[in-house]
Amino acid sequence: MSDANCIFCRIVAGEIPATVVARNEHALAFRDLHPQAPSHLLVIPVRHVDSLASADNTAELGAVLSLAAEVARAEGLAEAGYRVVTNIGGDGGQTVQHLHFHVLGGRQMHWPPG
Repeated sequence: MSDANCIFCRIVAGEIPATVVARNEHALAFRDLHPQAPSHLLVIPVRHVDSLASADNTAELGAVLSLAAEVARAEGLAEAGYRVVTNIGGDGGQTVQHLHFHVLGGRQMHWPPG
């Protein structure tokens, strides 16, 4: 099920262009339009899920995270390391109400993140 007003659902449907790098049955990975690292990919479920707080399908979550690891390897990030982040709700910094994981790498990640 999709949300007609959701930008990520529209990307999944092909209505909005994106630089897609990988896809599986449950997930889609594409380049972030405003990268915060040399490699910055977004990995989303193809089905609309508001956030991790409302995710209820463990097979789907597993497929999304598996694709995140796959694209990190394809980007050459696995050996040096990378970060996978999801934001939940307003205080968590979520700006698009569709579950998404940021895969960031290609530079030293600092802690705390923000």
